[in-house]
Amino acid sequence: MSDENIISIRNVSKAFGAVKAVNEVNLEIRRGEFFSLLGPSGCGKTTLLRMLAGFEAPTEGEIFIDDQAVSAIPPHQRPVNMVFQNYAIFPHLDVRGNIAFGMRKSGLSKSEINARVEEMLAMIKLPGYAARGATQLSGGERQRVALARALIKQPKVLLLDEPLGALDKKLREQMQLELRALQKSVGITFVFVTHDQEEALTMSDRVAVMSKGRVLQVEGPMGLYEGPTTRFVADFIGTMNFFDGTVREASNGVASIDAGPLGHVRAETKGDSFGAGSEIIVAIRPEKLRLSFDAPGGTANVVQGRLGPAAYLGDRSHLYVFLTGREEPVAVALQNAGRSAVGIDQTDQPVWLSWAEDAIVLLPGE
Repeated sequence: MSDENIISIRNVSKAFGAVKAVNEVNLEIRRGEFFSLLGPSGCGKTTLLRMLAGFEAPTEGEIFIDDQAVSAIPPHQRPVNMVFQNYAIFPHLDVRGNIAFGMRKSGLSKSEINARVEEMLAMIKLPGYAARGATQLSGGERQRVALARALIKQPKVLLLDEPLGALDKKLREQMQLELRALQKSVGITFVFVTHDQEEALTMSDRVAVMSKGRVLQVEGPMGLYEGPTTRFVADFIGTMNFFDGTVREASNGVASIDAGPLGHVRAETKGDSFGAGSEIIVAIRPEKLRLSFDAPGGTANVVQGRLGPAAYLGDRSHLYVFLTGREEPVAVALQNAGRSAVGIDQTDQPVWLSWAEDAIVLLPGE
């Protein structure tokens, strides 16, 4: 992946009547990057992808691909190709015909096109499938053929609109890894749209989280999960427990916080400037919490509760703990490797939660 940008989206908005589907988006996407647009339905991610493809025109702003303004350029003249959610495989054509479809006006001879098709089939791990009918393909095979058809023209950017959405869970997870490996091998910039957080974190170099037409945060998977900057991002990426808090004091990179039912919290501020008296949100992931059946030492970052429902899932257990003064239970996730799950099914027994100072994420109050 290069540090050079291949896509620049500058102050782009798209309105459909009175509704702004995309609202003043600014993004830079790097050459050779696997970049995901992530968000719930209606957040504007597919509209943004369609503007990159040329199927929609911005109401305001401009899009540049390889330093060329493209808003006035029709889709077939842009250096991009697109893979749709339904794959758009032509049922009357065999695999060779589907993959070669876009090469008909390339100026290459039939033998040269067939050689390219064979290269694509080897790349997508379907050698020998050229003569197979489209209706004989499984879901995963159809997805591979759609990818090969998009890549055979060697676009500078490949756009993917939730292409794994129709696959079952196991095949979807397998194709995530294959798609990531394929992108690395061809070195083309992929712009991937999904509403699935785990999918985006698994495959992407960077992720842009969108809501209501705006980009809220752009970050690598680890930075996005460990360091969300808004409550929406923290809540949308994985599971998070939230508590309203007030900063007592903050110095030397550590804040002392009153967090209601969570008690007295000490947390690293991680560069955020939360002064004494600031109203903030204290957020903590379920896996960052330690659960014990005996009271740990200390008074900061320790709270007593009562064990609620629990589920043993083999490699891990999901538990809920009720705290005095809080109606919503606290979610806790425990790995079962090297430990006993004995006791987690004994609801209503007293338990203690504790956590490290760097486990807390501090967010601006709402």
